[in-house]
Amino acid sequence: MGGSGTTTESAGPQDGLADVVTLQRRAATGASRDDERALFQDTLAEYCWARDVAGLAGSTLNQLIQPVIEVCGFYDIVPWELSPRALDQYFSGPGKRAHSTNRQKITKIDHYFAFLEQRYAGEILRRFGAAVASPVDAFNRPRHRGDFGLRIPPSQAEMKVFFTAWRGVLADSRKYPVAVRNYVMAKVAYLSGVRATELCLVRLGDLHWDNGQWGRFLVRGKGARGSGAREREAFMFAEGRELLWWYVEEIRGLFHDDPLDPYAPLFPSERLPTSLASDVAGAEPVHADTFRRALRAASLAHLSGTVTVLFPHLLRHACATHNYESGMPLWDVQVLLGHEWPTTTVGYLATAKGDPERSSLESSRRAVRRLEWGGVTR
Repeated sequence: MGGSGTTTESAGPQDGLADVVTLQRRAATGASRDDERALFQDTLAEYCWARDVAGLAGSTLNQLIQPVIEVCGFYDIVPWELSPRALDQYFSGPGKRAHSTNRQKITKIDHYFAFLEQRYAGEILRRFGAAVASPVDAFNRPRHRGDFGLRIPPSQAEMKVFFTAWRGVLADSRKYPVAVRNYVMAKVAYLSGVRATELCLVRLGDLHWDNGQWGRFLVRGKGARGSGAREREAFMFAEGRELLWWYVEEIRGLFHDDPLDPYAPLFPSERLPTSLASDVAGAEPVHADTFRRALRAASLAHLSGTVTVLFPHLLRHACATHNYESGMPLWDVQVLLGHEWPTTTVGYLATAKGDPERSSLESSRRAVRRLEWGGVTR
């Protein structure tokens, strides 16, 4: 901890006067420092309970309060003593990290203070003589910059050439089952739009060959607004069904675990179990980073054109873009990707080819044809 002296080194006259007033009010109410720390802990717990009721996952709840604990622990203060100046000094000095990390932390601190003001401002003022105000003011409030760079996927023709070239060298691979696993994962990710982390967690029992027209598979997907993982059905389509059937029948049994276990991963790690217990439980699923590295290496070797490097999320963009360009309605693309809102899906179609002039001409021609048809029938 840096000690509370850090907050007063550069404090101006107004800050010093505020400290004196706070100390006087605290003395008048008979409150102790331990009372303030105890209330601080209570507010953290109640904030987590409130967000838990709102549906956030447990892992998300812990992350919400960590920045508050971090800054207050550094200065050895309670939140209502944290000033905008102290917050600036921390995140421009000892707490400085990447811009995106700082932005996330400051936003979480601001949200906590909104809760504190709504539920505890009166009690804090009455007991400790301190007014609750967020240290995130108009001057240090983060501006969401977002990722405004377009993720431009290769064209449909380029993707077809890429997968054809990659499959052509599989037979010469030193680790044939592993090479095929990586290829099948990439092709399925492109056809279904499933995320890498979702694909790694698919189990053999999650394949439902009789669902829908060509079969579907269950994925445990990314939850909306921190609500935790959600299950949904992903689509194989005709090409994916044929590919997965070949992989399960011919390749999956070449790994060291039991290919008949419905709980075994569809795409297992090549590493052998480290203990008897893990051998009984089956193989571990391949890690998403392993898949990313394999996809990157394959794209550098076999992909030609303006885009030469692939990563899993770009396959997801390619899936959305190419299906939309082929005539799939926006709603169906949204269902394919598992998005809750169509506005999210639209962001994946930023590079979809469109011709407003051609659409306008076709619309005018349709209107003329309707008028002509109406004149004939009258």
